[in-house]
Amino acid sequence: MSQYVASVSFGKDSLAMLLILLEKGAPLDEVIFYDAGMEFKAIYKTRDRLLPMLQAAGVKYTELRPQNPFLYDMLERPVFSKKKGQHAGYGWCGGVCRWGTELKTRTIDKYATGKTTHYVGIALDEPERIERLEPPKVAPLKEWGMTEADCLRYCYERGFYWEENGIRLYDILDRVSCWCCANKNKKELKNIYTHLPEYWERLKELQARIERPMKKFKNKKHGEYGNLFDLEQVFRREETGREK
Repeated sequence: MSQYVASVSFGKDSLAMLLILLEKGAPLDEVIFYDAGMEFKAIYKTRDRLLPMLQAAGVKYTELRPQNPFLYDMLERPVFSKKKGQHAGYGWCGGVCRWGTELKTRTIDKYATGKTTHYVGIALDEPERIERLEPPKVAPLKEWGMTEADCLRYCYERGFYWEENGIRLYDILDRVSCWCCANKNKKELKNIYTHLPEYWERLKELQARIERPMKKFKNKKHGEYGNLFDLEQVFRREETGREK
């Protein structure tokens, strides 16, 4: 029975944690990856590189998934709220409505119940997240004194770059979370628009089906905007130098 498990998203922090656990020969029976089906391609490629390493180390690999497809819950699931009444889908995941994140955490925690140790990839410079941890969860990155920047550098040194379209995702995104995460800021969204047009088109397809704007921003000339179609017009004006 697995007693030492690690939750790994295959982003920089959890990957650094996993690589160090393997290098140190620390107790590790199982790696858990929760796949919502909305990760960047680079995340899946990173996962696939690790699978042979886990097999060679005798570490079990387990993939968890939501009960319903992510897009069903996002766009179609019958939902009732006091504000909107009966409507279809939870909409964007992020901000005050982090339904996908809550489902992920709940699913992983349920699976890891009864384990001796549950390693999680939280870096030293995330003290608020570390303070919320309860046994059996532990944050080895904190014990090793590793910040988020340390984790990224460690992964780069070992040849993990999260590249798509010739771009390292961590060069243009603060976090390589789900590509449709509504917590992305304007800089990240503009970089997706500029460097990752495939994902930008997919985001617009979602926006066309979701009434709520993905994000809301303020501009001196144009007031408040957040609908991705409006935001695209802002990016185009910025490209021509007609808006800052």
